Amino acid sequence: MGQVVWITGASSGLGLHTAQQLGMHGYDVIAGARSFARDKAVEHCLSIPLDVTDEESIDAFAARALAMAGPPDILVNCAGMLILGSCENYPIEEIERVMNVNFLGQVRMIQRVLPLMREKGGGKIVNFSSINGLLGIPFEGAYTASKHAIEGFSECLALEVKPYGIQVMLVEPGDHQSGSAAYRPHSKGITAASPYRAAFETGTAVIAHDEENGSDPDVLGETIARVLKRRRIPRRLRIAKMDQRLAVVLHDVLPAWAFDAIIGSYYRKNKEPRKK
Repeated sequence: MGQVVWITGASSGLGLHTAQQLGMHGYDVIAGARSFARDKAVEHCLSIPLDVTDEESIDAFAARALAMAGPPDILVNCAGMLILGSCENYPIEEIERVMNVNFLGQVRMIQRVLPLMREKGGGKIVNFSSINGLLGIPFEGAYTASKHAIEGFSECLALEVKPYGIQVMLVEPGDHQSGSAAYRPHSKGITAASPYRAAFETGTAVIAHDEENGSDPDVLGETIARVLKRRRIPRRLRIAKMDQRLAVVLHDVLPAWAFDAIIGSYYRKNKEPRKK
């Protein structure tokens, strides 16, 4: 048997590609996602329904996963969602929903596996963050807030669990070709009357363009599979194109006004989606 991996958000996007690559690299993958309740499955994985916002669903997933393969050597937290909107106009329930899935969903899974990993004598926890966990861009306020929360929580977690032989790694992807417009829903707060409407339409067109022309998600999954074979994993695994890596560096070294001018100008560009 290979190492046992529990992975969330495995039905689509980066979670799907990561789960498939882990399975192809010899890991015993228990894949969780809400859509698996509708008979959907992932190749090279055992698929179990999982809603990371529901404690009962998590308990049911854990019980079945333990019966199938035993306690996890690795937890990979991929479940996530995005709602595009302006910070002023987001309904609070939309921000709560994003935080509940992206951040609290990870917290629930981590709290569920830590006793199992301590009993086993070690383990690895992989938390999907984002380049947006390190800097903000227009109209991704809720998503960016959730990823910043993941960054901070993971740093605290790593310090606390190190004595138990448990390692924590943050994955910080840039734009990848892993979704469609269905995964970029617009906030109900962006109406025709919103003062941000014109800037929102231009900015979100840039976001869609960059994702459609992003990196190969299978390369991301394969990279994670290879890195997890190491005895010691890095605290951060940044998988992004050079311009996005550079943006992180500039965010840290430039004065705020200069960085804001660069990012603001970029998201005011009018990019057309790639022709199919």
